[in-house]
Parts: sequence; C-alpha cells; structure tokens
Amino acid sequence: MNRPILRAGGALLVALHCACGYALAQGFPGKPVRLIVPAAAGGPTDVVARTLAPKLGEHLGQALIVDNRGGAGGVVGTEALAKAPADGYTLAIVFISHATNPTLYAKLPYDTLKDFAAIGMVGHQTTVLVVHPSVPAKSVGDLVALAKARPGALSYAADTASAAHLAGELFRYMSGTSIVHVAFKGNGPALVDTLAGHVPFMFNAIVTSLPHVKAGRLRALAVSSTQRSQLAPDLPTVSESGLRGFEVTAWYGMVAPARTPAEVMRKLSAEVGRTLRLPELRERLSAQGVELTPGTPEQFDLFVRGEISKWEKVLTAAGIRAQ
Repeated sequence: MNRPILRAGGALLVALHCACGYALAQGFPGKPVRLIVPAAAGGPTDVVARTLAPKLGEHLGQALIVDNRGGAGGVVGTEALAKAPADGYTLAIVFISHATNPTLYAKLPYDTLKDFAAIGMVGHQTTVLVVHPSVPAKSVGDLVALAKARPGALSYAADTASAAHLAGELFRYMSGTSIVHVAFKGNGPALVDTLAGHVPFMFNAIVTSLPHVKAGRLRALAVSSTQRSQLAPDLPTVSESGLRGFEVTAWYGMVAPARTPAEVMRKLSAEVGRTLRLPELRERLSAQGVELTPGTPEQFDLFVRGEISKWEKVLTAAGIRAQ
C-alpha cells in the first residue's frame, strides 16, 4: 500500500481520537460521579471526602456521591476503583496506605503504579509527637536519649499500619533506638492508654491532641511535618529537632482508573484544583488540621512513587507485614 496513504490514514485516526476525546470532555460529566473512599465512614479520610464532595460537585455540574469501601487497609476500595470503567465516573480519594500497601501485602489485586491515573494531591494532615507527663522528656532529643539509655523499655501506641504507626517506625529507624510498638485497634484506644500513662508516647492527630496538651494531660514535643503547623506555631518539627528529613503526614489525593481519557482527566484535575482553592473549603478543613495542597497530576504521581520507595525501606527494616 502507498506509504503517503498510510500516513494520511494514521493522521486521520489520531485526529478522530482527539476529536472524540474533546467531545467526551465537553459533555463530561453527564451524570453523577462516584467517589470511593477506601476507609470507614466517620474517619479522617471520610471527613475530607465529604467536605470536598459538595463543592467539587458544584464545579463539575453533577452530584459527587461518596461511597465508603473500607477494609484491608484500603485494599477493598482501591480494588473497586481498579475494576471500575475508565470513563471518569468513578474516582477515589486515597491516603498513605496507597503507598504502604505494596510493601505490606505480598500480593495486591491491582498494580498501584499501573492501574491508576493521578488527578492530584488534595492535602496533608500533620501529627504531633506527644508524651505522658510522667515521661521525663521535654524535647525530641530528650526522648531519643531516654530511649537509647533504656533499649526496648520505651514504647509507643498506634493503630497498626496507620500514619501514627509509620511515624513511630520512622522515628525508631532514624533515631537508631529500640522503641517498641504497642498495637491498638484504632487511634481512639491508643490515645486513651497514652492519656492513662499505660504507654509512654504516641504520634497523634494534632486536632485531637491539642485539647489534652492545653489541659496538661499530654506534653507535645514536635510535629511530624516538614513545616510548623499553623495550629501550634510554637511547636518545632521533628526534623528541626534533630532527626533531619523526618516527615510523616496523613496525606490525601485523588485518582481515577488508568486509561481514563486524557481530556476527562484534564477536566477533573482542573476542577479539583479550582475547588481546593476555595477559601471556605480551606477554612473548614484547616479547622480539622488539614492543609489543602493542590497540584498537578504529575506532581502527585511523583509524590506517590517517592512515598512507596520511602516506606518500603522503613517497613522492610522493621519487618512489618499485613496480617
């Protein structure tokens, strides 16, 4: 066959594909969009999703229906997204387990890097390192010195595989100490036992920690983010307190199934970014300790890859696997 004809035919197919993608994006969305939350209702990820959904729905011109699919540390809901049609009508808000599950589980029912397309980062929620008042540590340096003086005697409370647990393991890893993880089924019981002095310290959400700190029931040493929190600007970061580069945040981002049309992805990313810049949304989530940090799909994809690599090292060193 004549090569010029082949080239012309190929160009026509490309043009038709682009035109179809543009037409699809112009009419998108034509019905409600489902937002999967791979966590139980009432938790921090659910709060972020349900705060964001109405405003994003307004910008898209269709309702955003929150669908909680908790279970197996986020695997159940994430698998549901991987199996959904790649048409932009099923999305998910993912969190730190999205990056830790590839290491925690010997085999996942999806490929974290190949089965999803990044829409963008939503935000970060910092935790704070708190100790019971009976613990003779007034700084991160004091706590590290105490742990080194008493190997294996100092413990921290955390829900297994949570951001608090990861923060504790990163603290152990970077400080070279032999602290012990005391596992709890949920953050609530972990906080109760820390307040009672049964466990010396923990990493906990800053919003739920500050009332106890102000009442003298806990002592705050540092925040886990790389920058100081607006909710407690006098508290240093763990990084500036001696463990350089320490960073653990409960982050949130949005993804769609891989192979979702590019024009649809561009529209979703643009509308998510526009929604996250709304002052009233920022104010509402800031009160929950969540800092909104919109960005490009490329930035979020790079961030997730970095998180997977980072936690693979920490979790492997700690010998942590999903039970």
